[in-house]
Amino acid sequence: MLERDLERKVTAYARSRDVICYKFTSPANRGVPDRILVGPTGLVGFLELKRPGGLPTSLQMHVLTTLARRGATVAWTDSLDRAKLFIDDLCKPSDYSLL
Repeated sequence: MLERDLERKVTAYARSRDVICYKFTSPANRGVPDRILVGPTGLVGFLELKRPGGLPTSLQMHVLTTLARRGATVAWTDSLDRAKLFIDDLCKPSDYSLL
């Protein structure tokens, strides 16, 4: 499976769970995660996707670590099943609300 195939499947699953799934590109900032996901309860996560057997670059790991140290929900995966678990976690009720 190619990375783009995994991205399509992850995006389809996210949408089926009412999770907003944005493709994240930042030309001036290399290494940013592939996807920004916003769960139905408002939880936000950053997800880096790799083809099966693939690994993030050192720059991508640095960016994920930096985001995590600031309290962001981050992950990387080469597996649809693990991506689904990440998405499912974004669908859990949150203690935070603007209302």
